[in-house]
Amino acid sequence: MSLERVAEISRAIGCEVVENARMEDFTSFRIGGPADLLITAKTPDMVRRVRQACAEFNLPLFFIGNGTNLLVSDKGMRGVVLRLDGEGKTPVIKDGLVLCEAGISLKTLCRFARDSGLSGLEFAYGIPGTVGGAVYMNAGAFDGWISDVIEWAEAVFENGETKRLSRDEMKFGYRKSVFMDSPAIVVSAAFRLKPGNPAGISERMEEYLRTRKEKQPLEFPSAGSFFKRPEGNFAGALIENCGLRGCRVGGAQISQKHCGFIINLGGATCSDVKALADKVIKTVYRNHGIKLEPEVCFVGEE
Repeated sequence: MSLERVAEISRAIGCEVVENARMEDFTSFRIGGPADLLITAKTPDMVRRVRQACAEFNLPLFFIGNGTNLLVSDKGMRGVVLRLDGEGKTPVIKDGLVLCEAGISLKTLCRFARDSGLSGLEFAYGIPGTVGGAVYMNAGAFDGWISDVIEWAEAVFENGETKRLSRDEMKFGYRKSVFMDSPAIVVSAAFRLKPGNPAGISERMEEYLRTRKEKQPLEFPSAGSFFKRPEGNFAGALIENCGLRGCRVGGAQISQKHCGFIINLGGATCSDVKALADKVIKTVYRNHGIKLEPEVCFVGEE
């Protein structure tokens, strides 16, 4: 009954609601069983109101962006999965900051900055996912990090209150932010960038994108780099050194192109990926004494 009421409330305020949504359709890994309810909100205020409804009816709530860093259980997810749709939304410049909603893709944000002659986000071009996801995990590449350029973010907390957090309050670290230890949902962010030449900015963006295509298995579904980088080393190099390149469990495989990626060859299950990841962790630890930690977030029923 509570699921039905939250679905009714969500539809009434203009959200899209899908019952028993196949999470494989909403994750870059193309893996995952059904979610009881998948609700797509179009504005931060809709996020706030759905959050309040879930709290009122004591329903579990999980927030996703483009599902690019998720591995969802084959049994699916109970309760409500909420996403903020950034389609058709455009960043704006105000008081020297680039402002945008969390549902906007990083690609859209990077292109807006380029076209506005603003530099600082080139490193993020080609990183899949949304602005909200990038803030949540302090996304980074090519020695650049979201924490280098973000000024503040707004988030909806459990009680429905929206608060603005400064860069320091977000407690960024390597692949980490305060949001990982908090039920707050990022709904918007502001970035402080520097003036730059659009042609030069575009050239750097395209160079980074070419490097990604050359070195990463973008032609297969995956969740990006599967493991965090261990201090003083690289996960991919350790995995390759253990002779695990191409190692496979079911439809999941260590990429032949980049050993830091686990890819879905077709029909891979969450169980396949987890079994392969466990094998990698044990083998690397046995051979090198280093325990790899997954960067990917595991969610759903065990």
